[in-house]
Amino acid sequence: MPTLLKRGSHGAAVRSLQELLNRAGASPVLLVDNDFGPATETAVRAAQDRLGLIVDGLAGQQTLTALRRAAESPKPGRPEPDKAAMREGVCSAPADPVASAPPPNDAAVKLLETARPISEVIVHCTATPDGKDFTVDDIRAWHKQRGWTDIGYHYVVYRDGRVMAGRPVGQVGAHVAGRNTGTIGISYVGGVTADGKAAKDTRTRAQRASLLWLVRELRSRHRGIAAVTGHNQYAAKACPSFDVRLDQLGTVL
Repeated sequence: MPTLLKRGSHGAAVRSLQELLNRAGASPVLLVDNDFGPATETAVRAAQDRLGLIVDGLAGQQTLTALRRAAESPKPGRPEPDKAAMREGVCSAPADPVASAPPPNDAAVKLLETARPISEVIVHCTATPDGKDFTVDDIRAWHKQRGWTDIGYHYVVYRDGRVMAGRPVGQVGAHVAGRNTGTIGISYVGGVTADGKAAKDTRTRAQRASLLWLVRELRSRHRGIAAVTGHNQYAAKACPSFDVRLDQLGTVL
């Protein structure tokens, strides 16, 4: 499918877009006629508004991705671990400094641009047990089962330091109630003791190096970013299981 579909586009790619809009809940249901006319543009704008995207009537890569994710049914997978440990406060000494470093999958990481104004990066943990790996697909399934259109985070950092894309950065996230507009949500896999009973800063050195790299790269692309914060600064929970204000991440700007 072309990278940008707009009023006046024609052909099979427009047909695929129209079918996708219908699967994603277009109302009224679109006539699938291969023609990007006024009705299709109206449907695109309505979907963009509903999904928290820039409303411009243009179906680019991020709009198409958001539509596909919204249309997908939740996929069965590993059950979501109990998050009770996040209800407890966490007080831990700052971790020893590490050097920022590109992730192991640096060549494959594509940090997207957006016209959505970004003023803050908010750091999270997945609230999963120390030493256990979980994937973006796992987290997406958990969040879709809650009725969300996609994974709530924009980026996820695996235990080996790989940086993985979540929802499109041009789409408002679902990671902090009341503070999703104007923010990018990033999460590291972990945040709970191995037995799942207590919050813990479980970041590996690779994760910490990649998180620093990611925040610095985001800052270079979104010059409006003026703060790097933690979820626990806005909610009564331990996430991300450390105090960003006392961490290297809090000194990036």
